[in-house]
Amino acid sequence: MVGADRYQNRIELLQGTLDMLILRTLQWGPEHGHGIGLAIRNSSQDVLQVEHGSLYPALHRMRKQGLIESEWRTTENKQRARYYRLTSKGKKMLAAEESRWDRMVEAIARVMRPV
Repeated sequence: MVGADRYQNRIELLQGTLDMLILRTLQWGPEHGHGIGLAIRNSSQDVLQVEHGSLYPALHRMRKQGLIESEWRTTENKQRARYYRLTSKGKKMLAAEESRWDRMVEAIARVMRPV
């Protein structure tokens, strides 16, 4: 996929879906914002590309809700960055969101591919 084809195949993320993907990414351990975006992009094989204008407001909102915590650290490139990690509340939210997501995927599949 190149150029315009690649752009047309990107998927717009709803806020709740983005939150779930962030929580899922942080389940693997603390990460800085740019790393979270890269992890989502890489694990989706470049289909999901989270823009900084969506990612950082989501991280800020989730921090205020107590789903994640953050601390300043130095990256491998010697840059100062805020690293985020899941809280116990965030882990519970992730489990609930995964369950809800599974139900939604099943329901959409029934509509799209009726027996």
